[in-house]
Amino acid sequence: MRIGVLTGGGDCPGLNAVIRAVVRKGEGVYGHNIIGFRHGWRGVVECKTIDLTVSNTRGILHRGGTILGTSRTNPYKTEDGVSRALDTLKRERVDALVAIGGEDTLGVASRLTDEGVRIVGVPKTIDNDLSATDFTFGFDTAVQVATDALDRLHTTAESHDRVMVCEVMGRHAGWIATYAGMAGGADVILIPEEPFDVDDVCERIRHRHLRGAGFSIVVVAEGAVPKEGTMATQDADVDQFGHVRLGGIGTILQNEIEGRTGFETRVTILGHIQRGGTPTAYDRVLATRFGIEAIDAVHQSDFGTMVALRGADIIRVPLADAVRELKTVDRRLYDAASVFFG
Repeated sequence: MRIGVLTGGGDCPGLNAVIRAVVRKGEGVYGHNIIGFRHGWRGVVECKTIDLTVSNTRGILHRGGTILGTSRTNPYKTEDGVSRALDTLKRERVDALVAIGGEDTLGVASRLTDEGVRIVGVPKTIDNDLSATDFTFGFDTAVQVATDALDRLHTTAESHDRVMVCEVMGRHAGWIATYAGMAGGADVILIPEEPFDVDDVCERIRHRHLRGAGFSIVVVAEGAVPKEGTMATQDADVDQFGHVRLGGIGTILQNEIEGRTGFETRVTILGHIQRGGTPTAYDRVLATRFGIEAIDAVHQSDFGTMVALRGADIIRVPLADAVRELKTVDRRLYDAASVFFG
């Protein structure tokens, strides 16, 4: 078989581990030919490919990012995008496709299965918000990066008697904020699932100061929103998938906290630092297991599926089910974290 591989959406620690695993077993065990499409779905639309072999994918396990490149291109929002993508797959004699990505990349993959494309999906997102899988690779690395940052912010916050606001990624789900906030000892955690009242946030900070704690740590997911009418926010542009380009809630929150409490407040926006660098050991292993299961599914002609983690097992689920809804933070987990607020 001639099998295509692509990585779409935001880059993520562990992508190269998936590619390596697909190639190692696909070529080395099954004898398939593997080609990579450059820059996600854009490479399929524009027919930009690269041969992937055991030889040229050695040494990439520990590397962050993706050797294939990525983009947020949506063929369904590009002129003649779908027809051009189908022409590419026919011209390149691609028998099957392994699509590695999050809700948007796999959403396109799910729609293309209806066009007759034989696809197996691999879940990728640092946000950990894909349903049907317990965890996605990249999440553990992002949480570790954010936790390390919080550990460092604690020392400077305590030294200067400051409120430190740390903005982390999380568009619709606050998994990174919740996990890193719990691990890093945050005093307030704000997530998209729970609209916040800035007055309540300020009251918790005042309460800490009255009890003798001269500093506070606030973790806020980029997609966190205030309750209606409690705080002004800013408008933003959208991408091809209709997602607002986020970032800035931390700065707004910094100004509100300092203005309302009088306590010196500083903000740190981690941004793409959470995506970059080497994946943790956990993410390397999970990504490798996903890649092995994906190429097994292709070899067995089990198309229209996505590989997933369920407990300790790697399973396959219908691709359409996997992208039907986002996985948001369990209220019980957030309640556990809130015990330590204020």
